[in-house]
Amino acid sequence: MSMYGHLIIFDGVCNLCNVSVNFVIRRDKRDLFRFTALQSDMGKRMLRGVNVPAAFSGSVIYVEQGRVYFKSSAVLKILSALGGMYSLWYVFIVVPAFMRDFVYDVVAKYRYRWFGKRSSCMVPDDVLKGRFV
Repeated sequence: MSMYGHLIIFDGVCNLCNVSVNFVIRRDKRDLFRFTALQSDMGKRMLRGVNVPAAFSGSVIYVEQGRVYFKSSAVLKILSALGGMYSLWYVFIVVPAFMRDFVYDVVAKYRYRWFGKRSSCMVPDDVLKGRFV
């Protein structure tokens, strides 16, 4: 599993995903989260280590204390772990996953068209380098 208590595995070439990672970094006052891109060597190793089904390999994946969350469940768990007002979003966990994931899948399908795509993964600066694995 992961030695990182709160690991977010994200699409490193997706602009929406990179904006989302920066959103979490700016609000992570307790320095809980660590990040890795799906495309990185570590990301690929982590995917194999947590036995991610192919259907989820393009989604955000959140590993929290050894438990693995995908798609909308991952997003809601991340917001909950951020705490404060963001944790209020966790109320949507009562919505059946197939409904939440339908919305997630629509955004995921069109994310490159709507938000763009980078030619390479984000390279963190020296300040953020310790947050990425």
